[in-house]
Amino acid sequence: MPMPAPTLHTERLLLRPFDDTDADDLFALHANALVMRYWDGPVWTARGRADRFIANGREMEVEGTGARLAVDRVSDGAFIGWCALQRWNPEYRSASLGYCFSDAAWGHGYATEAARMLLGWAFDTLDLNRVQAEVDTRNNASARVLEKLGFVREGTLREDCIVNGEVSDSWVYGLLRREWRPASEAEPIR
Repeated sequence: MPMPAPTLHTERLLLRPFDDTDADDLFALHANALVMRYWDGPVWTARGRADRFIANGREMEVEGTGARLAVDRVSDGAFIGWCALQRWNPEYRSASLGYCFSDAAWGHGYATEAARMLLGWAFDTLDLNRVQAEVDTRNNASARVLEKLGFVREGTLREDCIVNGEVSDSWVYGLLRREWRPASEAEPIR
């Protein structure tokens, strides 16, 4: 069943479906070695990767397996990253959360804010029971984002990927519907 990507708003952010005009900004984001230092793939060196990423997101929507949303800052309309629900399984009522933000956007609470909005949609509209996320064990900032959202660290995937030629572990986090705190009940973003 298709899962149309929503358009979601917070006071500071607009989460919206990607369009073809986002390819240059998306490429710049994934071509940044600092942003990609904990990813299980190399920095992008060809702009075509951005076009494929956008097309793959559309395929996920049509197949009903996920939704990727561009994240724009409301104050100036700047593209600052993306947030996604992937591997949506309606039978198990589960999905995986992913996100990526420009280094200039770090430290402002944008990732937490965007993910909180997307999780609200996931639990309220998709009626999910569980959302999972994985993070490189060296990426403490991303782990903090998940913990602010209420995710619980459930375990470690030992040597599960190679990041920039280095064998790396990942932490697995899970958030259950009964543990979810909507934005109105959450602590303020710092």
